[in-house]
Amino acid sequence: MDEKCIIDRFEGDYAVIEYGRTTFNLPRSLLPREAKEGDILTFDIHIDKEETKMRSQRINRLADELFRE
Repeated sequence: MDEKCIIDRFEGDYAVIEYGRTTFNLPRSLLPREAKEGDILTFDIHIDKEETKMRSQRINRLADELFRE
């Protein structure tokens, strides 16, 4: 079955998204300005490996400083 993400409605700063039998909230700021109820959404999600690596290194440095004897 090919489930679609559909904008059901807007509630304040969030869009209520239907995905099959599930709903979830998505910040409205992540959607195009022209998005409206009933629109079908597509996503292109990827992992930013470089940013993930830099964040991990930063956290490790902070942990090292915190637990230094």
